Amino acid sequence: MSQTNSLLLALKKQLRAQGKTYADVAQLLDLSEASVKRLFASQSFTLQRLEQLCDWLQIEFSELMQQAQQQPQLTQLSLQQEQDIAADQLLLLVAVSVINGFSFQDLLSHYALTEPECIRKLAALDRLKIIDLLPGNRIRLRLATHFSWLPDGPIQRFFLQRVQQDFFQSRFDKETEKLLVLNGLLCNSSNRELQQLMARWAREFSELTRGDRSLNMEEKHGTTLVLAVRQWRHALFDEISRSTVRNVVDK
Repeated sequence: MSQTNSLLLALKKQLRAQGKTYADVAQLLDLSEASVKRLFASQSFTLQRLEQLCDWLQIEFSELMQQAQQQPQLTQLSLQQEQDIAADQLLLLVAVSVINGFSFQDLLSHYALTEPECIRKLAALDRLKIIDLLPGNRIRLRLATHFSWLPDGPIQRFFLQRVQQDFFQSRFDKETEKLLVLNGLLCNSSNRELQQLMARWAREFSELTRGDRSLNMEEKHGTTLVLAVRQWRHALFDEISRSTVRNVVDK
């Protein structure tokens, strides 16, 4: 990958992280949105325009260069990293929040955290290599956009307990809620196809959250999507199955 391409990829990531769009860039540079897209596609940004964008994004050009040279971002944490986060519920709260786009000021505004407490938790995430804590308490994620928690790991188990205890304590009859429970007979290949569809829905969910990062926090609401599939049937079906009835009669 060329240095120019790496630099522009880093610039795109910085735009996404701050909720900026091509339309915003076009307004800043006094260009049409189509012209901005052509600049990225042809990799024909002038140094002056790059510096203008860096000033707008409040990032040093040298810092953008460092980002361009960074290793690929994490798609998952190690077991030890997740254990360290799960052991401290306040750290877990801050971790989940910054992954969802919270800034330092957002954390202070939404939670009963003092500045020193917030900085300590962010510094802990920095030591865990999950974020880079930058000057001015700016936060740069080191996680890929398709990041996920470890299957059956400490964080997933933590949230699963709360899903079972709280999430389903609803009638799902509000405009912002929906529950579908589907049962059917599927072969293994159809099951795999269904799981691929679920992975696509997860990616689309991530795209929607990234697209909404530019909105004010007052316009957004915590939203949880649960996708699950098992080869499972309710015990009721086993209780009245022929094999069960036959066993009872034989006894």
